[in-house]
Amino acid sequence: MISDFDSYYLNKEEPNKSCLLALRSLILKQDVDVTETKKYGMPCFCFKKKMFCYLWTDKKTDEPYILFVEGKLLDHPKLETGTRARMKIFRVNPNANLPKDTIETLLQSALDLYRNGIIKIR
Repeated sequence: MISDFDSYYLNKEEPNKSCLLALRSLILKQDVDVTETKKYGMPCFCFKKKMFCYLWTDKKTDEPYILFVEGKLLDHPKLETGTRARMKIFRVNPNANLPKDTIETLLQSALDLYRNGIIKIR
């Protein structure tokens, strides 16, 4: 049986489907306290029940990206602010190898905001 979480990924066309599934796996492996839920119709990942990132695809380019909830506190040249005040995104080319090291560095930096108390967990 396909879960509600799986259906989001499985309804995507390739190469986005494989790319998003790989990103999902990478995110969930970062910490035992990372869990997956769905918010606003998109996959949301929480650290100790506090939202820290989402997976989505760009409406114009259809390319996947990771949206970091507290992106304003992350400093990386590949992160884009766009029109957002709080969040930043990291675009992923679904036709290229994942920049795994960069993604893991960004995910760990985002998680450290919560683990180190910069972002309070209730």
